[in-house]
Amino acid sequence: MALRITVIGTGYLGATHAAAMAELGFEVLGLDVVPEKIELLSTGRVPMYEPGLEEMLQRHVAGIEGSTGRLRFTTSWEEVGEFGDVHFVCVNTPQKHGEYACDMSYVDSAFDSLAPHLTRPALVVGKSTVPVGSAARLAARLAELAPAGAGAELAWNPEFLREGFAVNDTLHPDRIVVGVASEGAEKLLREVYAVPVAEGSPFVVTDFPTAELVKTSANSFLATKISFINAMAEVCEAADGDVVKLAEAIGHDDRIGKKFLRAGIGFGGGCLPKDIRAFMARAGELGADQALTFLREVDSINMRRRGHMVELAREAVGGGSFLGRRVAVLGAAFKPDSDDVRDSPALNVAGQIHLQGGQVTVFDPKGMDNARRLFPTLGYADSALEAVRGADVVLHLTEWREFRELDPAELGEVAARRIILDGRNALDSAVWREAGWTYRAMGRPKA
Repeated sequence: MALRITVIGTGYLGATHAAAMAELGFEVLGLDVVPEKIELLSTGRVPMYEPGLEEMLQRHVAGIEGSTGRLRFTTSWEEVGEFGDVHFVCVNTPQKHGEYACDMSYVDSAFDSLAPHLTRPALVVGKSTVPVGSAARLAARLAELAPAGAGAELAWNPEFLREGFAVNDTLHPDRIVVGVASEGAEKLLREVYAVPVAEGSPFVVTDFPTAELVKTSANSFLATKISFINAMAEVCEAADGDVVKLAEAIGHDDRIGKKFLRAGIGFGGGCLPKDIRAFMARAGELGADQALTFLREVDSINMRRRGHMVELAREAVGGGSFLGRRVAVLGAAFKPDSDDVRDSPALNVAGQIHLQGGQVTVFDPKGMDNARRLFPTLGYADSALEAVRGADVVLHLTEWREFRELDPAELGEVAARRIILDGRNALDSAVWREAGWTYRAMGRPKA
């Protein structure tokens, strides 16, 4: 009999995972406690922008003409318990308010709600990013609350999705990591991921703690690499060096590599910042806080870049003040190909300038609605051209392809002054200068 899969939590991770499991041929039931989200997903639509996700949903959601009908959604825990052989828990683990630590309340609630409905053997698979040690605690909780007792097993299978590439990352992962306590759990997960494994995706089997540490370790390494090149940008500015050429040169070393070596205003989003902070907090609880003290500097460098961009903008408008100055901000999402504005460096910079008296106008190809909800007092335009109209300085803060392909001459016709600050080192400086713009970028010579 074919495995039937449930996905608990249908946010960014859960909706993608549910659709991908259906794409791989499984019967899937998704659960969320928010009825409006279930209603939306049941029509084949998603509450976020992710390339290819809506199309994949519509291929499988029951009731849509021409779909396979393999994917349904519900708010019933009882239905989920009866339906599933493998239950993926994909709920959010945000940063606690006023603390570095991870808020486990959503995960704990999901396990407490699911377990009483597990009346037959089943595998519960955690995908959420959690502090190391959580899986062992949740396994005990599962065995205590589930009528199936020891038949309700736990595994941990961290997610490695990149926003903007989530569909491909789920269907063709660069690695699959499973923390298991039995051969039976490993066998079930090999069955779930049989297609990507057959295509060559590495399948790494570990214990619970190692599986939990993989995601936070990976994110910490990426954050460190980004902050390293941003620290080098600070040195380059002091020494009149060029961080772009520096990054190119060291990137040719295979031990270092070229990826994540673009200096700019730093990282943001719903994962890297909160994950490295939760990692530090958990290390402290374990008595290993000294091992991760370097992450405090990584975090500090990252946050410092935002303030530095504000200073560059203040310098560009002249007079040492933003009062009466118009500032165009190109970008609101924390990265391109996403509408996610959580901890967005672009919006943080825009907000700081606004609080200091600047008249800020923002444009982003996909993140406008989310940006308006988070920063309702900022100005918003319907296009890059309209955002730039009358601006004393233009800030390029999210590296959308659309922005890289802008016509500097056309924008120059509507801007009050042709000054652009490239917060992502992604624009062609020669093209902008040729069109009469003063081009500045972080970590690069002024001329």
